[in-house]
This record gives sequence, structure tokens and C-alpha cells, in this order.
Amino acid sequence: MPTETKAKTKLVPVEDRIVVEKHEPEEKTSGGILIPDSAKEKPQQALVIAVGPGKRDDKGNLIPVDIKVGEKILYPKYSGTEIKLDGNEYLILRATDVLAKVE
Repeated sequence: MPTETKAKTKLVPVEDRIVVEKHEPEEKTSGGILIPDSAKEKPQQALVIAVGPGKRDDKGNLIPVDIKVGEKILYPKYSGTEIKLDGNEYLILRATDVLAKVE
């Protein structure tokens, strides 16, 4: 009997959008106190997992995105679109929403 394998869905962003995985803050303080969900801050750091090709200018020239897969970035608190796919949570945002790269 053949075995079935589930194909993972691959996210391919369009234009100047990027797909990131958020880095969730610690659930406990350094003293061991559990932090409730209501008191947690929204994460603002993420790992880039996919990058679109870029956006076209008025003349049709492609302006590539200067963010690469694997980089860590900072983004504003309430930016982007949150999605859930294959049990994982991702955030899709425009490259222009990125505040900084973390080195």
C-alpha cells in the first residue's frame, strides 16, 4: 500500500513583500514569573523566510528588495498581515515597513 506524504505549502511573496516568522518573547521573566498573554508585548523582531522580486517603477524597471532570506529584521508593532499556514504563523509585510536589520 503506497504511503501518502503531505506537501508543504510554499509561500512566494509578490512585488516588494516579504514573509517572516515572528520571534515570540519569553513566556517567563528571568526570575521565573510566568507572563500572561494580555501582558506580553507584540514581537517586533522576525526572521525573513521569503522575499518577493521587487516592485516596478513607472518605466517598468524592477527595483529589487534589499532584504535577504535568513536575515533578522525589526518591524513596527502593528504592521503586516498575519496568516496561519500548515500549522505555522507568518507575517507578510512590505519591505518598506522594515525598520532595521539585526546583525
